[in-house]
Amino acid sequence: MRTNRFFGNFDLKAETIRSSDEELINQLKNVLRLNNGDELILCDGKLNEASCVIENIGRNEAVFRVVKVWENKKEFSKDIVLYCSVLKRENFELVIQKAVELGVKEIVPIISKRTVKLGLREDRAQKIIKEAAEQSGRGILPILSQEMPFGEAVTLAGANDINLFFELDKKSIADSDIDFSKYKKIGIFIGPEGGWHPEELSSVSSLDTKNFKVLGLSPFTLRAETAAVAALAIVGQKIVFSD
Repeated sequence: MRTNRFFGNFDLKAETIRSSDEELINQLKNVLRLNNGDELILCDGKLNEASCVIENIGRNEAVFRVVKVWENKKEFSKDIVLYCSVLKRENFELVIQKAVELGVKEIVPIISKRTVKLGLREDRAQKIIKEAAEQSGRGILPILSQEMPFGEAVTLAGANDINLFFELDKKSIADSDIDFSKYKKIGIFIGPEGGWHPEELSSVSSLDTKNFKVLGLSPFTLRAETAAVAALAIVGQKIVFSD
């Protein structure tokens, strides 16, 4: 049976942890219906985790006894930043959830020329990130950046060691000779529902000899959310096998 995990501002060096987090208390009491003596894992978002026993769940405070503390060693040795065009709400929320599960370090919502949906509910997005991180066993809470225009995102991504810009009918990443062991910070760019605008493709293609590579994922036309998941899964596996 999987042990429930929770992120929070916990001092895991203490023998007893007290929390007045209303959302956490409600989750313990009313959703999971946990009781005194039940075990769970508390995470501080800085790779530290602790096995704890519930000593008391009151109306305004939960008390935990720390049993064992350890360091989460599941995180990738590389930092993956996902630059994804804002999609329709349910599709972009799916991307956020799966990106967290697949080990992304940061999510940057971008506004491209063909972006249809504007305005991201940050509170809901942050909740999805937290829940996905707890469920998937992450040691950190991935960062959700502010929305930014395509050009600004490309400029900022110039600081990454390499950026993979995915587009239909390009050389597949599976056939590329990219040595991921050389790179610490990797950017992944995924376009909107209607695909990248020719001007955007042109601007990135001109950078191809630097740290931007335009690649393909599949001979099939993928939905944007599918492309994001596929790209992250492939890059994640390449990182694992490059270590």
